[in-house]
Amino acid sequence: MRLNRVKRLGGVYHCMSRVVAGEYLLGDREKGVLCKQLFEVAEFCGVEVFTYCLMSNHFHVLVRVPERVELSDDELLTKAEKMYFEDDRYLMYIKNIFSTGDVDRIEILRERLYARMFDVSIFMKELKQRFSIWYNKNHGRYGVFWADRFKSVLVEGKRHSVEMVAAYIDLNPVRAGLVDDPEDYRYSGYGEAMSGVDRSRKGLMKAMYEGNDWKKALEGYRELLFGKGAVAQTKGQRTVNEKLSQKVLDKKGKLSRSELLRCKIRYFSEGLIVGSQLFIETCYQGNSSSLEDKQFRPPKLMHGGDWGDLMVLRTSRG
Repeated sequence: MRLNRVKRLGGVYHCMSRVVAGEYLLGDREKGVLCKQLFEVAEFCGVEVFTYCLMSNHFHVLVRVPERVELSDDELLTKAEKMYFEDDRYLMYIKNIFSTGDVDRIEILRERLYARMFDVSIFMKELKQRFSIWYNKNHGRYGVFWADRFKSVLVEGKRHSVEMVAAYIDLNPVRAGLVDDPEDYRYSGYGEAMSGVDRSRKGLMKAMYEGNDWKKALEGYRELLFGKGAVAQTKGQRTVNEKLSQKVLDKKGKLSRSELLRCKIRYFSEGLIVGSQLFIETCYQGNSSSLEDKQFRPPKLMHGGDWGDLMVLRTSRG
């Protein structure tokens, strides 16, 4: 049985999607297009991107999906123009409706547009469909591009939880052995932020709950990525060997957070909800009508190191 997604108003989600059959179809050009489309779709859907990482056969993105806010006709039209700039016919249709002054027709159109916003499932569906169409058209290919539906983990929207998942995502290329320092990986939120791109800096500042203080956010994030004192050290000096870290974990030893985040932590990709016990219980109760108790393990503390009060709710199959 396919599980329903756990959702929450104003929720933060770690979303992942894999290329069909795990094929390595995302080269530099494809990653560049996917990155561009990611932010276009996010802007249209009203989704805030904290960070992301595009790999050769899958991608990760950490987003916050705000509650629906009312937008003016001009604001909706501006969003539509940025989203559907390649679809002249549909964009002209939208413009014509707004220009008629017909209240009923405009309201119907507004609701159609709203139906494609402020929802994590719609956001991922729009992004994946948009990229699939582009890829197949530009590579003489047809058929499905993405494997199954995307995975998502609901993350408690507080700094401790969000920064952990963000760092785990940005460390993907380090775990894959592509780079020693995640800032050297071009197709990630951290790599983009370190190259001076404002949108990714804003995303990480939100993840670190540092307002507009990029320097302070960077210091905290760098320490999380590399360990205490990493800010003052040279690039790559604090890199931790994943195999050695995994041996410690296998022996039930304790690792620092920066060491833990270099291992494959299933909590962040296979869990259902990550956060405090109160958060998990509240979210579970709020989604109880669509979930079956027998499908889940009880919430438990995350082991292996000092995760603070983070707990995880997992399915019986996870």
